[in-house]
Amino acid sequence: MLTAATGIGGIVFGYFFRWLVSLGKKSSTELKLKQMLLAAKEDAQKITEEADKKAARMIDEARQDTKEKELQMKTLQERLLKKEELLDKRQTELAVSENVLKKKADEITKFHESVEMEDKRIRQKLEEVAGLSSDEAREQMIKEIEKAHEEDLSLHLRKLEAYGNEELDRKAKEIISSAIHRYGNAVPSDVMTSTVALPSDELKGKIIGKEGRNIRAFERAAGVDVIIDDTPGAITISAFDPVRRQIARIALENLIIDGRIQPAKIEEAVEKARTEINKIIKEKGEQAAYECGVYNLDPRVVSILGRLYFRTSYGQNVLQHSIEMAHIAGMLAEEVGADVAVAKAGALLHDLGKAVDHEIQGTHVEIGRRILQKFGADKRIIQAMQAHHEEYPYETPESILVQVADAISGGRPGARRDTVEQYLKRLSDLETIADSFDGVLKSFAIQAGREVRVLVNADKTTDFEAQKLAREIARKIEQDLKYPGEIKVNVIRELRAVEFAR
Repeated sequence: MLTAATGIGGIVFGYFFRWLVSLGKKSSTELKLKQMLLAAKEDAQKITEEADKKAARMIDEARQDTKEKELQMKTLQERLLKKEELLDKRQTELAVSENVLKKKADEITKFHESVEMEDKRIRQKLEEVAGLSSDEAREQMIKEIEKAHEEDLSLHLRKLEAYGNEELDRKAKEIISSAIHRYGNAVPSDVMTSTVALPSDELKGKIIGKEGRNIRAFERAAGVDVIIDDTPGAITISAFDPVRRQIARIALENLIIDGRIQPAKIEEAVEKARTEINKIIKEKGEQAAYECGVYNLDPRVVSILGRLYFRTSYGQNVLQHSIEMAHIAGMLAEEVGADVAVAKAGALLHDLGKAVDHEIQGTHVEIGRRILQKFGADKRIIQAMQAHHEEYPYETPESILVQVADAISGGRPGARRDTVEQYLKRLSDLETIADSFDGVLKSFAIQAGREVRVLVNADKTTDFEAQKLAREIARKIEQDLKYPGEIKVNVIRELRAVEFAR
């Protein structure tokens, strides 16, 4: 019992002691909280006082800035008002000046109208008095002045023409001579042959075949006419298309070498020759473009260009002529400062239409233009190539150079050959054109048609009229005839005084 009572007493004492300790701690915590609250109040009071001071200072500064800005705005407003007044004043002055100018313009217009009416009245009166219109009077005055000063005009024209011709001839000779010397290529005239040599005349019967079946099969497959006559050791192939003629020639030569001539073999030989010719055409076109330095051409244009290898003009191979022209045109372009690439391309492609002119209607110039336009060629190249026969105007310096290169290449000695009929016809046409003008006594075409000498009546034709006549004959020849190179028109006015002493 005693032990239990002691335990209970200890427990009660322990609780009491713990209560006393906790009560002391609580008092200490409350005291700390009161101290912290007091310190926070003091800090808040300080912060509030400082914020009030700062706010007051900022309000003062804002008021000061506002006053300054109000002053600036007032000053600016005054300046704007002054400017507005000045503008109003100037606008008023401009309106007054505009009215004055309008009045003056109206007065000037009325004055011009009155002057024109007076001029018209005076002109009508003069025409009534003279019995001539103003145009007729002008023409009559020009004729009278020409007649009165004919000798002076003729002398002056001769001096100008002589000086101009000498200067132009000198410069042209320097440029052309330089180009010709730089391209010193002696190109022989290439005449395409349609004759196939036979090792023996006995082969003619084999080529004809039984009842002519071999020759008919060959003509049908190749699209040509085969002429077998009494000419020893030769057969003639006739075709309008030079490419078909070459295919037929190669096929026939291969058949002769093979010895087996029959319809099936003929078709095989013609097809093989066609493949070979197409390959040659492509190679020749690419080779020509590469040699002349003309790049970026459509492959189809290059193939058409290669067909010119089998085409001739006046006995001159057209592809070789085009290559020669490209080199000459390029060198001329370098001399005169034109576009070398455009001049070369225009010269190389100038006769492109001749490759297919037997298949398509139109001149070879027009056909060539359409081909280049279809395959997207440069417009400058088309302009350069289309004027070489003067079917189109000279739009660029390169177009003139292409025409000059064409004349050089076609007009040099040995480049082209005419038949006797063409030669005689050209001479006859030249003399006919010259004889068609008034005052011409006789004309003579000489130097293979390179010069026309025209004799005129000295009593009816003056020196001035002789110069005009030469120019008119030359212009007529340019319009009516087609020819390579140039033709010199030489008008001769000779006065002969004859007297007899008896």
